[in-house]
Amino acid sequence: MSLLVKICGLSTADGLETALDAGADMVGFVFFPPSPRHIGLKHARTLGERVRGRARKVALTVDANNEQLARIIEALQPDMLQLHGREDVGRVAVVRTRFGLPVMKALPLAAREDLNPIRVYAKVADSLLFDARAPQEATRPGGLGNTFDWRLLENLDPHVPFMLSGGLNAGNVAEALGITRAPGVDVSSGVERAPGVKDPEKIRAFVGAARAAAVGITHDPETWAPMFRKDHAQ
Repeated sequence: MSLLVKICGLSTADGLETALDAGADMVGFVFFPPSPRHIGLKHARTLGERVRGRARKVALTVDANNEQLARIIEALQPDMLQLHGREDVGRVAVVRTRFGLPVMKALPLAAREDLNPIRVYAKVADSLLFDARAPQEATRPGGLGNTFDWRLLENLDPHVPFMLSGGLNAGNVAEALGITRAPGVDVSSGVERAPGVKDPEKIRAFVGAARAAAVGITHDPETWAPMFRKDHAQ
């Protein structure tokens, strides 16, 4: 696989089916009550069963404890955990070891100094996700539709796969990929008609635009493969 496309914040069967039919590689489900995209465990189980191996399932959590993670994993049976809170390096390592699933750690970016944690997180996470830093008054760390200066990621090699997120949509994903050459993109608010309400046309347009933009950008087809092997956990 060259470019991975992730549609996050899915909360309805229609939205999920649209993402799957459009060819999304990953589908993300949010477990964080302040988010308009939050889903409960029962609903997560129902939606997760619809995926049926057509894409990788990602469970997004924010500073969840072990008990919460265990319940989410039991319900969704995710292929990956996305830690989108203030989890430190030690916590990421514990989650990865305890639950035996690939872990994607989200890191907020606004200025060049925000790149400093990449080196240490890359040692414990299977992949990284770069998102726009949320305003201080925000009630959630992501899904706000904000972009950051993509030039921060020019020529970046974090030594693990990474995804670009934060304010992406069908109209700007080509520019973002051209600058960052990211091996993956993640969108949520950029394919919505209202907070938490996915728009089928925007989903299809985003996947199409991302795929078209990736043509001519060379990525190792094995970039993401190791983390989904059964023996990935150390």
